[in-house]
Amino acid sequence: QVQLVESGGGLVQAGGSLRLSCAASGRTFSSYVMGWFRQAPGKEREFVAAISWSGGRTYYADSVKGRFTISRDNAKNTVYLQMNSLKSEETAVYYCAAAYGSSLYRPPDEYNYWGQGTQVTVSS
Repeated sequence: QVQLVESGGGLVQAGGSLRLSCAASGRTFSSYVMGWFRQAPGKEREFVAAISWSGGRTYYADSVKGRFTISRDNAKNTVYLQMNSLKSEETAVYYCAAAYGSSLYRPPDEYNYWGQGTQVTVSS
């Protein structure tokens, strides 16, 4: 069992930056693929980024490549999402999630644990 708690959301102007954190409970954090997703009002949850157990492999949605960076610190049981050059259309609730296995390329319903989400609002 893994419990995930996101933090770091808030209000930022377009072009600005935020760093999200996701703290995980449990001793097996390093065994999970970790992902970040987001969901805007009236839209489906969409993939943002994922990272492998060791942090050596990452995968990004095309829309955030070059602007967002996912990383993890297994000693702190924490995964991060550094978001730069934010756009107003990226206003959403951002969720972190944990998945068994090794694949980074999976839809939301293949993730096993989810946090409660943190709101990111980008003003234009």
